[in-house]
Amino acid sequence: MLLTVDAGNTNTVIAVFKEEKAVFVSRVNTDAARMADQYAIIFRDILKLYETDINGIDGAIISSVVPPATRQIIAAAKMLLGIDALVVGPGLKTGLNIRIDEPSSLGADLVCGAVAAKALYPAPCVAVDLGTVTKVMALDKDGALIGGVLAPGVGISFEAMAGKTALLPLVGAERVERVIGTNTADSIRAGILIGAACMLDGLIERFEAELGDCSAVATGGFSEIIAPYCKRKITVNKNLVSEGMRIIYEKNGYSRSN
Repeated sequence: MLLTVDAGNTNTVIAVFKEEKAVFVSRVNTDAARMADQYAIIFRDILKLYETDINGIDGAIISSVVPPATRQIIAAAKMLLGIDALVVGPGLKTGLNIRIDEPSSLGADLVCGAVAAKALYPAPCVAVDLGTVTKVMALDKDGALIGGVLAPGVGISFEAMAGKTALLPLVGAERVERVIGTNTADSIRAGILIGAACMLDGLIERFEAELGDCSAVATGGFSEIIAPYCKRKITVNKNLVSEGMRIIYEKNGYSRSN
């Protein structure tokens, strides 16, 4: 089995794959101050919770945009599993043609998401990650990553509304049924959630003006909330980055036989 760990700015996604099927996917908060033994304990407890045999895991791969966490997770995998984990970054085969100005600057999570989008969805494709930052990436008809858009994430927007104003409250991202809010909380939710959906609809329309008709896939913590508000059909795949790590692991000469 394969352990994948995606350390994002807010959450760390932990998954185990048996061949191409996810045995489980779990999320914990990302903490740049967390030490290797603490990560090892978290991984051990999550594996136990999902009744997954540690001895059955014979591979590990890490995607991280939090450098202090990367080092600790590598050490934790070695400590708990006796495995030298692969780390998504320069030098690792991805099968992805990255056609941006500085390919080495592309975040590991975007690489993994694009690899999975290329493998699982028709090209051209728009791959959306609704996490701490809203990331909208464009794959052309050949599956090459040609660029994209970055915008403040949904969570950041909620926090900014409360933190930068005197009277507006911090509210949760609960669904609203109407665009026109009749109270402050629902007005904030409608503005941020439905506003994000409108932004995605508009961006995909503009992407298609350059790429032609596109498929669209969304991942990230807010994907299941935002996608239903979109007029455009967007497939939600919350495990897109983990799937990409699995594919990259196998492209580098490894296979899951257990």
